[in-house]
Amino acid sequence: MKNTGRLQELKNRFKNLLSGDIYHIGFEIGILLKGLNGVFQIVGGVLMLFMSPARVQEIMVWLAQSEWAEEPTDSIVKIIIGLSQNFSIDLQNFFILYLLSHGIAKSFIVYALLKRKLWAYPLSMMLLIAFIIYQIYKYTITPSVFLILLTIFDILMIVLTYIEYTRVKKRQRSEIKFNETTDEKR
Repeated sequence: MKNTGRLQELKNRFKNLLSGDIYHIGFEIGILLKGLNGVFQIVGGVLMLFMSPARVQEIMVWLAQSEWAEEPTDSIVKIIIGLSQNFSIDLQNFFILYLLSHGIAKSFIVYALLKRKLWAYPLSMMLLIAFIIYQIYKYTITPSVFLILLTIFDILMIVLTYIEYTRVKKRQRSEIKFNETTDEKR
C-alpha cells in the first residue's frame, strides 16, 4: 500500500515536470543537485574516516597537480596545495566533521523538501542565505569565479524555494479546507 503511494507521488512529479512549470522544474532540479551534493559529502566524510592523513595528503597533492596542469593561476589549487603541505590529523578531523555534518544536514533538508514539509522551506532558505553570506565573505578574501557561480545558484534556489513554498502552502491549505468541507457534509 505504501509503495503504491510512492509510485503515485513519482507519477505526479513526472506529470508536473512534463506540464512545463519552469519554476517547479527548476526547484526539483536544484534540490536534486543539492541532495546529490549532500550524498557526496557524506561519502567523502566516511571515506576520510578510513584514510590516514598521509593518504589524504597524497590525494590532495594529486588533485592539485591535475588542476594545476589545467589552470596554474587557480586560487583553489593554491588552497589545496597549502592545505596539503600543512595537513594534520586535526585538519582531517575538521574535514570529516564538516563533510558529514553538511552532507547529513543537506540530505535531511532535501528529503523534507521532497516530502513537502512546510517547515523545511524557510529553514532551507535561511541556510542558503547563511551560505551566501559566507561565500561573499570568502570571495572578498579569495576571489573565485566558482564562488560567484555558486552564489548565483544559491540565490536562484532561494527564489525557487520561495515560489515552491507559497505553492505548497496554498495547496495544503486548500486540501485542508476541502477535507473540512467534505467532513461537514457527512
